[in-house]
Amino acid sequence: ISRLLELFVAYEEDSNVKLVIVKGKGRAFCAGGDVAAVVQDINEGNWRLGANFFWKEYILNYIMATYRKPQVSILNGIVMGGGAGASIHGRFRVATENSVFAMPETALGLFPDVGASYFLSRLPGFFGEYVGLMGTRLDGAEMLACGLATHFVPSEKLSLLEEALCKIDSSDPAIISAVIDEYSQQPYMKEKSAYHRLNVIDRCFSRRTVEEIISALEREALNKKDDWISATIQSLKGASPTSLKISLRSIRQGRLQGVGQCLVREYRMVCHVMQGKVSKDFFEGCRAILLDKDKNPKWEPSKLELVSDSMVDSYFSLVDDEGWEDLKLPARSSLPVYAIAKL
Repeated sequence: ISRLLELFVAYEEDSNVKLVIVKGKGRAFCAGGDVAAVVQDINEGNWRLGANFFWKEYILNYIMATYRKPQVSILNGIVMGGGAGASIHGRFRVATENSVFAMPETALGLFPDVGASYFLSRLPGFFGEYVGLMGTRLDGAEMLACGLATHFVPSEKLSLLEEALCKIDSSDPAIISAVIDEYSQQPYMKEKSAYHRLNVIDRCFSRRTVEEIISALEREALNKKDDWISATIQSLKGASPTSLKISLRSIRQGRLQGVGQCLVREYRMVCHVMQGKVSKDFFEGCRAILLDKDKNPKWEPSKLELVSDSMVDSYFSLVDDEGWEDLKLPARSSLPVYAIAKL
């Protein structure tokens, strides 16, 4: 993250650099930050090392979101958690038939961060709440349909696309977009895609609380037998109750906030999660999913009704710890219109 940050800052000032291409090394674009290492730091009594990691990561997200030059992210593989933060904020996001997007944090006792409360809250209808609370995996066609991706290019054409992008001597987004368009196609959306169920998603995930979302889904299930609805209910019931509640509030607040405000709020939230005063679900989720891999986390509080509004409120407050401060965003000047829109 430190190296990416250095490069992005340097490239913005370098007049020879017209655009920045970001791609994965290997089969994934990026499967996310190393949260297991963060948990190890906290277990050794140093949650501030974890805070330092998230501080740098969120500053990188902010610089990408407000970048003066177009960023083209080539999402040929897994794009999860921190990987979404390193791409979705950029100007162009190219999905392929190999793309798999997810924000799986509620299953880990965390919440969709890296500015996800900004970009998920801006997806059509209440699809962002659905994706954020469920950790649903989306393919390239779904990413394009909901706006997480700006283009879909078959992977066999990526080397040609890169070649063409490297020949462009311009930072004009219209020119870059036209070049990507030449290699783009309209992908086939699978029949079972959740995107075909936007009506049900909007009816249920627009509710004010997580409990009301689940009740609405249960009412839908009574009206018609539908495996997708029952799987959605089961998935929500398996996630951390604390994570679900703070995630829903975060995305709802994100609808009304700029990307910088979202990252400042998420930094507060992640520091509270690492402090573990209200709930230690982050450690338990990492143990069950990443370390022991028994996939059987014991959440505490164990039920939604045991997570009070005041417990949720505390995640959004200033952190009471000596020397702690809110995320300080770097000053940004002469930004393009699309970056200003994000603020």
